[in-house]
Amino acid sequence: MAETHDRLDDDLQDWITAQHVFFVATAPGGADGRVNVSPKGYDTFRILDERTVAYLDLTGSGVETIAHLRDNGRITFMFCGFTGPPRILRLFGHGEVIRHADERFDDLRAEFPPMHGVRSVIRCDLERIQTSCGFAVPFMTFEAERQTLKQWSARAGSDALDEYQAEKNRRSIDGLPALLGE
Repeated sequence: MAETHDRLDDDLQDWITAQHVFFVATAPGGADGRVNVSPKGYDTFRILDERTVAYLDLTGSGVETIAHLRDNGRITFMFCGFTGPPRILRLFGHGEVIRHADERFDDLRAEFPPMHGVRSVIRCDLERIQTSCGFAVPFMTFEAERQTLKQWSARAGSDALDEYQAEKNRRSIDGLPALLGE
């Protein structure tokens, strides 16, 4: 049974913090673009207050979230209880992309552990907080974080990451602007 909440109370905050993976969903405006859902890991999600969250956007092959947020700002986060009692939590909101040149970047970045390859911080004002049963979500055991992305970005270094972003992260798969001219 779905239940809405007016804020992220202590119980929800503790539960979010205990999760090892979350999913980010965005879509462009209009009827033609592709909906994107991305799994996220590492220690990259933060609760800034009871109605504001953020996560570290790491350099990767896709740039859909950035392009979609610049297009319309819509974003949904989903957390699933793979251990313990069944629960699904969806956070619906309006997100924004905070890049390195933004005066807010350093303060937001300081909320997270040091990590190579940070492309931006995605900040979101929550508009709806909803839990549901999660009865069909399987039990899954966390083994470990994959180190591949961390190792790749550390080896690449800042200049190579900037070049990669300029080449691979200019536009979304639907051709929306993402990191053009930055």
